[in-house]
Amino acid sequence: MKQKLPIDVSKIAPEEKVKYEMAKELGLYDQVITKGWGSLSAKQTGKIGGMIAGRKRKKEGGLK
Repeated sequence: MKQKLPIDVSKIAPEEKVKYEMAKELGLYDQVITKGWGSLSAKQTGKIGGMIAGRKRKKEGGLK
């Protein structure tokens, strides 16, 4: 489903909020809100995905 831009942050599902937090940490939040996720480069989205995976591993107790 295509989202209307700019994105309404109050309507973001809790499980999606982590992506926005990562975007904020990388300084990409404003771009995502105004232009959408499609405006990011593959490198930028990969960085966000890597950060999410890293946090998830850390939360689960690291590598086994």
